[in-house]
Amino acid sequence: MLTVSEVLVFFVASLLLIQFLKLQWMRRQFPPGPTPYPFFGNLLQMNFKIHHEHLKKMAKIHGNIFTLWFSNTPAVVLQGFQAVKEGLTARAEDVAGRPESRIFHILTHGNGVMFSNGHLWKQQRRFGMATMRKMGVGKKDQDYLLQEEAAHLVEYLQKTNGKPLDPTMPVVHMVSNVICSIIFGHRFSRDDENFHHLIESFDTLAAFLNSISFFIYELSPWLAGHFLPSVKKMKSCVDFVNGLLAKELESHKVNRKRDENRHYIDYYLDEIDKTKGDADATYDEGNLIQTVADLFIAGTETTATTLLWALLYMVIYPDIQEKVQKELDAVVGCSHVFCYEDRKRLPYTNAVIHEIQRYSNILLIALPRLSVKDTELLGYRIPKNTVVLANIDSVLADPGKWETPDQFNPGHFLDKDGNFVNREAFLPFAIDLQEERSPVVCGKDWKRRNDA
Repeated sequence: MLTVSEVLVFFVASLLLIQFLKLQWMRRQFPPGPTPYPFFGNLLQMNFKIHHEHLKKMAKIHGNIFTLWFSNTPAVVLQGFQAVKEGLTARAEDVAGRPESRIFHILTHGNGVMFSNGHLWKQQRRFGMATMRKMGVGKKDQDYLLQEEAAHLVEYLQKTNGKPLDPTMPVVHMVSNVICSIIFGHRFSRDDENFHHLIESFDTLAAFLNSISFFIYELSPWLAGHFLPSVKKMKSCVDFVNGLLAKELESHKVNRKRDENRHYIDYYLDEIDKTKGDADATYDEGNLIQTVADLFIAGTETTATTLLWALLYMVIYPDIQEKVQKELDAVVGCSHVFCYEDRKRLPYTNAVIHEIQRYSNILLIALPRLSVKDTELLGYRIPKNTVVLANIDSVLADPGKWETPDQFNPGHFLDKDGNFVNREAFLPFAIDLQEERSPVVCGKDWKRRNDA
């Protein structure tokens, strides 16, 4: 007669077998990929991280479109320029959603721009674009914000008298203050504790999103919530960010003037007042706070990281630094304060900036998309509610599109006469429905839309 332990072993083994067979049946609907296993899917093979090198190895085996499983959830991966371009443009509207995971719900509650969907996303995005244009963001009259913060950074660096330093916080401080000036109407002091806590919170949240803790929470929220300190820290960071932004909101509600010193929060509060009673309106304080957080993290992280890589490359490649300096001296000199329009007369400097973005590849994996209907990508049927991941690293280092993909080479963006040329494979932030999906941030955001 079987013992209780033997019955339990048989029962668990049967469940695992059933789950395994179910996964094998489900995977027939998707592009090929590594064999998923019960409970974990492919997470064990991936070491619980979505790493671009792992994706590269899998693409060599399964092709440039393949499927990974996060537990029972499939994710279709696009590898290389052609797969990313064709996969995200041929059916752009079909894959325009964002996944609604447990963590994303904790972070945003479905609000804001970055991880919202449907009517709410369209309305928030439309308002954001229109308001930024109304405020003159990206135009010449807003250049002074960048110039002012750049001057503060130069002044700070000069005071170090050439001594070694970590430039991270000074650079982040500069970039974030441009965004703060646009959204809040004021800048943070370099010694402001709330500012430092805010930056640390955003860093913690960004790190959490591609960590083992993230996937464990998705597998078992109860287990992760009770036993992983990183989950508690993540939630604490969310609370701090929302609390700080709520205080900014309250300050603007008390002090705003309707005819002067208008900033993003002021315009949004006006929209809340105008649309009260409109059942289709999604303007409220929750969406305002989340939209501000989205703009802040999207603009600060990308721009500051780009600048930090730029500093490093100029140290590593002094010959390139010297050519940039000579071009700046010859074209701009001391005649006027440097502005964005000057890029048209600075082909080599412009090429170096683009190569910094290509070579540093700060995003690696684009923000996940979600198919909003049954569709087809690169000849494969993709069911509704399937996650789609674009490996940006594979685009910016595609040997079929770049002459020396593994080298820092500004010549990638110059023709034989030294003129700046754009490259279709320059997609540092993915195609990502750039005019439709991406939030507007920080004036130019280093021209994420490739219009240089």
